[in-house]
Amino acid sequence: MNPISLASGVVPEFGPVETIEAARAGGFDMVGLWVDPAEWTAVHTRDARAALAATGLPLLDVEVIWLKPDVSLDAHRKVIDVGAELGARNVLCVSSDPDHARTAAQLFELCRHAEGSGIRVALEFGIFTEVKNLTAAMAVLDRIGHPLKALLIDPIHVDRSGSSIAEIARLDPALLPYAQFCDAPVERPDPYDFDAVIHDAINLREQCGEGALPLAALYHALPPGIPLAIELRSEVLRDAFPHPALRAAAVAEATRRWLEAHA
Repeated sequence: MNPISLASGVVPEFGPVETIEAARAGGFDMVGLWVDPAEWTAVHTRDARAALAATGLPLLDVEVIWLKPDVSLDAHRKVIDVGAELGARNVLCVSSDPDHARTAAQLFELCRHAEGSGIRVALEFGIFTEVKNLTAAMAVLDRIGHPLKALLIDPIHVDRSGSSIAEIARLDPALLPYAQFCDAPVERPDPYDFDAVIHDAINLREQCGEGALPLAALYHALPPGIPLAIELRSEVLRDAFPHPALRAAAVAEATRRWLEAHA
C-alpha cells in the first residue's frame, strides 16, 4: 500500500515540531513541512531535525516555492536549503508568473541548486496559479532539461482545471515522485473568482471517499505505490479536531480505509 504523508496544510495553524509530532501520533508514514523563508530560522531547523529524528519519520516534502515576477530566487533557494538540511525528498513549487518561459528558466535554476541534495523540484498546477492545468504544466516541464524536475498531481486541482486523468496515466512515472490526495465537493468554484477558488482549496476539501472526485480512477492512473501527501485542508476538520494529533489520526484512518478498499 502507498505510504501516506501528513501534508502541512492539514494542520496549518501549527509549527514544524507540532506537525511532525502530529504525523507520528496520527499514524502517518511520512510528513511534510511548510517553510516560510522570511520566518524560518536556524532554531526551526534544529528543532525540526530533532523532532524528525525522535519520531523516525521521513520528510516527504517542504513547501512552498511560489514563483512570482518580482520575487528573488534567493528566497526560493532557502526553502531548498532548509529541505536539504532536513532530508526532504521534494520541494513543492507553484507559479504566478504568466511568462511560462521565465517559469521554466527559474525552475531549471532551482533544479541546479538542488543537485547536491537530490531534492525533486515538483511543479503543481491549479487554476489559482498561472500554470492552470496539466497541459500547461507539461509545456513548462518540457522546456526543462534536468533530471530533478517533477510534476505534482493534486486531485482537487485536476478536477477544477478539467485536466485529463487518461493523460496522467500516460505520463512518464519518473516525473511523479509523489502525489497529493484528498476528496472534494462536486460543486466547482467560479474559476474567475480567485477568492472562491482559494476558499475551495483551503477550506472545503473532504476525506477520501466522502466527496465527488473520481479518486479511484486518478489513484490507478498514478505510478503504483508512490507516496501520497494527504493534502486535506478542511475548515470542518479544523473545527472538529482542534488538537493536531487527533486531526491527523482522523485523516490517516479515513485515508487508509479508502486505500484498503481501492488498492
